[in-house]
Amino acid sequence: MQDQTEAVRFLSDPATHQGQPVEVVETHGALVFLAGREAFKIKRAVRYDYMDLSTLERRHRMLLRELELNRPPAPGIYRDVVAVAREAEGLALGGKGEPVEWVLRMWRFPAEDELSAVAERGALDDRLAARLGRAVANYHRAAPRREADGDRLIAEILDELARVFAGMEVALGRERIARFDADARAALARLAPLLGRRSVEGRVRRCHGDLHLRNLVLIEGEPVPFDALEFDERLGTCDILYDLAFLLMDLDHRGLTRAAGIALGAWLLAAAGTEDSGLAALPLFLAVRAAIRAMVLVQTDTARGAPGHSDTEARHLLDEACRALSPPPPRLIAVGGVSGSGKTLLAASLAPGVGLPPGAVHLRSDLERKALAGVAADRHLPGAAYADEARRRVYRRMLDRAGALLRAGWPVILDATFLDPADREAAQDLARACGLRLEGIWLETSPEVLVERVTSRQGDASDADEAVVRAQLGRHPGAGDWILLDATGPADEVVEAVRRALGPA
Repeated sequence: MQDQTEAVRFLSDPATHQGQPVEVVETHGALVFLAGREAFKIKRAVRYDYMDLSTLERRHRMLLRELELNRPPAPGIYRDVVAVAREAEGLALGGKGEPVEWVLRMWRFPAEDELSAVAERGALDDRLAARLGRAVANYHRAAPRREADGDRLIAEILDELARVFAGMEVALGRERIARFDADARAALARLAPLLGRRSVEGRVRRCHGDLHLRNLVLIEGEPVPFDALEFDERLGTCDILYDLAFLLMDLDHRGLTRAAGIALGAWLLAAAGTEDSGLAALPLFLAVRAAIRAMVLVQTDTARGAPGHSDTEARHLLDEACRALSPPPPRLIAVGGVSGSGKTLLAASLAPGVGLPPGAVHLRSDLERKALAGVAADRHLPGAAYADEARRRVYRRMLDRAGALLRAGWPVILDATFLDPADREAAQDLARACGLRLEGIWLETSPEVLVERVTSRQGDASDADEAVVRAQLGRHPGAGDWILLDATGPADEVVEAVRRALGPA
């Protein structure tokens, strides 16, 4: 393996960067040198079963591919590839002599704008999580289709994991590795027809391949993916839901299950219902992504000369992978009540704890209405959008999506007024058709509280105002056989009361 000591020393030297102090970031496959407003990336001279960077020519080719993949979605970051060249007076960055190493030159962004840093300081809120889901959906929409069998791609990854894990039994545990391998292969055998159909339908694309929070950054307030996987076209080619699964797994592993669920919901909404049935494959995809993260942690420790440092976290990740492969049965929960009763806040708070992380898919009538109209969530719609036929269309779409998700084995929380008993009956019929019990919650509070809540909203998808609330109250809605709860108190108390009322799955 080529010795990179000279190039690393050169790039680590402030003199190379006009006296700017240099910070070095290490991964299992790269070194990044941060100096002033610039960042300089070299590939490590390493060879893994899945990645060979052992020669200068290979590293050069991989940096060129990285530039090609990442400059279109992130032109404000990626610049060019230059040589660390040997000149008469020594090494020179961008020199014309013999290349000693190749460098990807980038513009540096503030570290605090990395999504991992945003998450660590507690600033990845619900709105940013939704923007994150939409940004990934846009990325996938632009990704070129590839002719590949989705089930074969996952089988190859499982084979590779089995080979690598064979040398990690001390770090990860033999029984844990065996359980993951057996359960993952059983899930793949069951899901092979679905993954094959998704391949034919164009869901296999040249994706990002490494879509976790450290590879997303806020640029002008919007999440932008960067540092796409470049070293293996086969690994970069995958089902778009598998690509998303890395982000969802990373969020959940960081304790941000709610954000993961909101990002998933926004991604699904952007797909207009075409991806809902695919969630049958999400447990397997989440499991494989967690297993890969465990593998990379162990490998990175070895590359850094600190074997064993991350073994505890790696074992925890493989445990998460095993849990993902045994999801609980789906549930259908519906939350109804007059506008302002707190349905959306309750549904969003309940969702992360229902089913497998990232939790139940939260289907909100206000968002479905805006999606049907083709407008942004905070765009106000005219009264015609709330006429009877338009309302029925929204409920049909919401229940159709719920049916696809439930049949895929995924839990759903419906969030709508459900003022018309016929809509509640339709939800009940859906539950029966799926062999489930509808768990209906009806929220009530005083007219004064309802009016105060709707008039204080800002940037929300709901168009309800005081007149709408008064009109709804005039229709004398009733809870029927749904569980009736007072929603007047603090939100956390209402959520806890609902959890008690619903009981275990």
